[in-house]
Amino acid sequence: MKTIYLAGGCFWGMQKYIDGIGGVVRTEVGYANGPDGSKESPTYKDVCASSGHAETVKVDYDERLTGLDKIIEYYFMVIDPLSVNKQGEDSGIQYRTGIYYTEDEQLNDIRRVYDAQEAKAGKKLAVELEPIKNFYSAEEYHQKYLEKNPGGYCHIPASMFKPKA
Repeated sequence: MKTIYLAGGCFWGMQKYIDGIGGVVRTEVGYANGPDGSKESPTYKDVCASSGHAETVKVDYDERLTGLDKIIEYYFMVIDPLSVNKQGEDSGIQYRTGIYYTEDEQLNDIRRVYDAQEAKAGKKLAVELEPIKNFYSAEEYHQKYLEKNPGGYCHIPASMFKPKA
């Protein structure tokens, strides 16, 4: 089992989308990579008040069933990698994009996809690529939010929520 953290705008839709990827075993939404010395265990209210944390999905995956490169390819399908602190109608530092890795060995797979996306875009991506510094689980009502509230807002089109191999 391996873990990667993905920030892609509002975490409600990102979690539902990632849950559909084959080989993903578990996801959890939370707040990641706030600045050093920032408040531990920030609340949603803190994050919305620019605490510096990103809405992020913790992704546990079975590397025997899916490669990290495949997960990262799927991730890029639902974000605007050139947008700074904005995805869909959501804007603010908490909606920035980022790939936060847990092991240096993950960088090869991530870089292969990241660099291809950057070449395709023809400019530097706005997607942070760095180790995970901190992650705090979001409040329970945010976990699997779109499962509990099927009509909830999401910047990811509903057609993207179909299971992926």
